Amino acid sequence: MTDEKIQRLINQEIARQRDGLTLIPSENYASLEVLRAMGTPLSNKYSEGYPGRRYYGGNEIIDEIESLAIERAKRLFGAEHANVQPHSGSQANAAVYLALLKPGDKVLGFDLRSGGHLTHGSPVNFSGQIYSFVYYGVDVKTELIDLAGVAKIARKEKPRLIIVSTTSYSRRLDFEGFAKIAKEVGAYLLGDIAHIAGLVVAGEHPSPFPHCDVVTATTHKTLRGPRGGLLLCKKELAEIIDKAVFPGTQGGPLDNIVAAKAICFAEAMKPEFKAYQHQVILNARAMAKEFIEQGIKIVSGGTDNHLMVLDLTFLGLEARKVQNELEELGIYVNRNAIPGDQRPPFNPSGLRLGSPAITTRGLKEKEARIVAGLVAKFLKNPADKKIKNEIKKAVSRLVKEFSIYEDFKY
Repeated sequence: MTDEKIQRLINQEIARQRDGLTLIPSENYASLEVLRAMGTPLSNKYSEGYPGRRYYGGNEIIDEIESLAIERAKRLFGAEHANVQPHSGSQANAAVYLALLKPGDKVLGFDLRSGGHLTHGSPVNFSGQIYSFVYYGVDVKTELIDLAGVAKIARKEKPRLIIVSTTSYSRRLDFEGFAKIAKEVGAYLLGDIAHIAGLVVAGEHPSPFPHCDVVTATTHKTLRGPRGGLLLCKKELAEIIDKAVFPGTQGGPLDNIVAAKAICFAEAMKPEFKAYQHQVILNARAMAKEFIEQGIKIVSGGTDNHLMVLDLTFLGLEARKVQNELEELGIYVNRNAIPGDQRPPFNPSGLRLGSPAITTRGLKEKEARIVAGLVAKFLKNPADKKIKNEIKKAVSRLVKEFSIYEDFKY
């Protein structure tokens, strides 16, 4: 690369990822095969439309690549139809809304503070500004989704669409239970599995099919592929969903990313991927157990998936400051709201962390508990410089023992 400044910064970022412990549950390490596909001349091509129905010439090879990605996605998820073009999970959600709703239509979404996503009706997001959202949350005492409460709201509000999802909810989603509610009130059901897609295909979390009409996902996070979106739906919705993606919300797809998605789907069909996802669950449980034994409160009291949210209120700590100081020690987490949070979104009361990235590194339950112990030690002694130094050294030992992208340079 002749641009030395950019090359230097890229290599610095590679080193940061390699030399720190990533506990952000929405982040992971893609395989070298996926990375190579993203960095190809496929990105030079314009291919508006779909296989066999393009608006540009020279798309014969691109058609084969996208068709392969589509077939793999359908087989992997057991879906009747797949659209692999969405650039992100947010754009996949936007396409669903465009296909199934009119501006002002009522939608029942998961409250952001309880574990939902910005695109599930936040007033600062396009979804909350274009559509009329009402929300369900979690039970005040258990911090779990109360389906009886969801049904009560749905009967009162009569939404056209109900969303079942998780961004920071650490428990299993009852797709079948939500489907019964949606059917009763005559609503479509959208399953947003952006975070748990990898767990779903590995059988570590119940599948949204056949219960959901439409399913959106991302191809990174637990699926461990390129950053991008994915849309799956029932056959009868295929045409309006495809039109909502193109020309509804996007122009040309990113063909290099589509190729990387195809590779990601193939990797997710392998036995070792299932073993990896099982270890993700084991590691998350081990971390949760360590936090609980250390006296650190976890929202809902534990986890059934890859993530957990720590409640910092009883420690009197600011999540933003904790996040920044852990970063200085080589541990990457993200601040997050907790149910009923009274603090502002930019500096909330919770800390979200998970096991996907450290599991990709090769850490197992023993090491996962060590990592959780390091975080707990800091939370109990945030001003102790000696302890901070001990944590930093422990992180350094772990990343050397469980290396990632070793000797990889751009």
